[in-house]
Amino acid sequence: MSKIQAIRGTRDLLPEEVGLWQQVETTASAVLARAAYREIRPPIFEQTELFARGIGEATDVVGKEMYTFEDRGGRSITLRPEITAGLVRAFIENKLFAEGGVQRLWHMGPAFRYERPQAGRQRQFHQLDVEILGSRDPRADVEVIAIATDILQALGLKSLTLDLNSVGSGDDRQRYREALVDYLSAHKADLDVDSQDRLTRNPLRILDSKDPQTQAVIQAAPSLLDYLSDDSQRHFDQVQQQLSDLGIAFSINPRLVRGLDYYTHTAFEIQSADLGAQATVCGGGRYDGLVAQLGGPDTPAIGFAIGLERLTILLQQLQPSPAATLDFYLVSRGEKAEPAATLLAQKLRHGSARVEVDLSGSAFGKQFKRADRSGAAACLILGDAEAAAGTVQLKWLSSGEQIELAQVDLLGQLSQLLQAAQTPEAAG
Repeated sequence: MSKIQAIRGTRDLLPEEVGLWQQVETTASAVLARAAYREIRPPIFEQTELFARGIGEATDVVGKEMYTFEDRGGRSITLRPEITAGLVRAFIENKLFAEGGVQRLWHMGPAFRYERPQAGRQRQFHQLDVEILGSRDPRADVEVIAIATDILQALGLKSLTLDLNSVGSGDDRQRYREALVDYLSAHKADLDVDSQDRLTRNPLRILDSKDPQTQAVIQAAPSLLDYLSDDSQRHFDQVQQQLSDLGIAFSINPRLVRGLDYYTHTAFEIQSADLGAQATVCGGGRYDGLVAQLGGPDTPAIGFAIGLERLTILLQQLQPSPAATLDFYLVSRGEKAEPAATLLAQKLRHGSARVEVDLSGSAFGKQFKRADRSGAAACLILGDAEAAAGTVQLKWLSSGEQIELAQVDLLGQLSQLLQAAQTPEAAG
C-alpha cells in the first residue's frame, strides 16, 4: 500500500522546529501586549465574496491563487489567502467600532494561496497580522512600523532596512494609473507576458515585476509620488518626520505599491540583510476605505503582516531552535517501582518540574543511556528497594554526583533543586 504524503506546498513543523516558532509567538505577544494590542481569532475560511470585494478581483491573489470550493449548502467558500479582510469582517460583524476610539488588534495563524512552493513560501503559510482601526493620524502609521521593528529586533534580527512609500488616496492613484498606463502602453512590446496582462487589469502591480526587461522599462516610468495631493503629501511628510524622531531609518521607494487593492497612503516593507541578501520579512500599509467597502462605517486603518516561514528561516541562520529542556529524567524498573515512578512524576510536575518518565521497562543500563541523551539536568532512579523505602536516587548528569533522598524531602526541596537544575555549576 502506498504511503500518504503531505500535500505539495505544505510541510510538517517537527518538534525540533516548534521551539523557534514558540519563541516568535511568545516574543510577538509580549511586545504587542505592552502596546495595548488585543488578540482576535477569526475563522480560517470565509465567504468568497469577502476576498473578491476586499482584496480586488483584478489581483493575482483573487484571480489565480485562492482555494475556493462550494460547501454542502451551495455556498462559495474560500480558505483565507490573507488575514486582514477576515479581521475587518469580524470588526464589522461584531460591532467592535461601537466601543469607540481606536481598536488595536492582532492575530497569528495560517493562510492559503495556490502558488509555486519555494523556500519560505508555502501554499499553507503563517502570518502575524497586526492592525490599528479607527485612526487617520500619521502617528498610527508610525506606531505600527515601530511595533514591527520592535518585534523583529526583539527576536535578534539586525541589519533591518525599511522601505517606505505613499500610494496616496484613491483619486491620487487613479490619476497616477492613467499616466502609468499611457507610459507602459507605449512600451508594451518590451514587457513580459504577465505584465502585458496586468496592463489592463492591475497596472500598478507591474511595478513589482522581477523580470529584468520589464524592470528596465519601469525605471523611467512616472513616479506615484509626483501625483500625491497636498493632503496626501502632508500625511506622508509627517510619517517620515515622526519615524526620524524615533530614530527609525528608512528609504523612500516610489515603486513600492504592495499587491492588494485596498492599500491607501503609507505602504512599507521591512527587509533583513542578515543572510547577505535582502529578504522581506514584513509588509504593510494603510487601508482607509476597506471597512466601508465591506459594509462597515467609514473607518481608517493601518496594519502589517510578518510571514512566519520567512522569518523562521532567517532566525535559524542566526540561532539554533530553542531546545525543550528537562529538569528530571525518571528511570524505574520493578513491579513496585514503575507505578511508584508514575506517582512521583505527577507530584513533581504539580510542583512545576519538567519530568520525562522512561516507559520502556528495559534494563537500567539502557535507561541510563537515554537519560544521558535527554538533556535533563538530573536522573531520578527508582527501583523496588527505593519504592519500598520511599526514597529515590538523584544523579546530576553534568557531574555524575549521586545522592539518595527521601521522596518527601525531594518534594520539599523541589524549588532549590529546580534552581540548581537551571545552573549546572550549582548542581555539581
